[in-house]
Amino acid sequence: MNLPNKLTVARMCIVPLFIFFMEMRGIYNNILALFVFCIAAITDFLDGQIARRNKAMTATGALLDPLADKLLIFAAFICFVGIPSLGIPAWMVIIIVAREFLITGLRSVAVPKNMIVSADKSGKFKTTSQMIVIILILTVLIMNELLYSFISNNRVCYSCVILLRKLPFWATVVATIFTIYSGLNYVWKYRRLLLNKDE
Repeated sequence: MNLPNKLTVARMCIVPLFIFFMEMRGIYNNILALFVFCIAAITDFLDGQIARRNKAMTATGALLDPLADKLLIFAAFICFVGIPSLGIPAWMVIIIVAREFLITGLRSVAVPKNMIVSADKSGKFKTTSQMIVIILILTVLIMNELLYSFISNNRVCYSCVILLRKLPFWATVVATIFTIYSGLNYVWKYRRLLLNKDE
């Protein structure tokens, strides 16, 4: 197994640790969850860069890399739904998950036809935007807990908490819009697969 694939596997192994810290709650666990997620995001950047630079792209990497991304992103958004203070509705997360199943389905249909549904710019931008949103939401969780202790004596802090509590919802709206756009882009690009027409 080459280095990029090892980094990808390491990212997959980080997911349970991230979920553990999210489930434990509290400011210190949220900080650890943010740290772990950032490490995972860095490995996502590094494995692709190393694979391209060393021309070490493999079929295993092509399978595991997007899977690792999905596991990490799904874990984060599903955990967020379980935190009422964030106000993130389940339907947004369902759309994010459904888009991945749609693309996986397209790739499954493409295999018998000897076609490859490769990642495009919209898909990469979607993944990057989702990771940025997740980091933002984790930061908001930490900031809310830091500011909460000052609420009773500081109206400015109270206003900041109210503002911060609205950010996760709207940030997820943006991520959902990018997700929908990416999904529709794939559907349009590979519409002949869905219509059972040959290229």
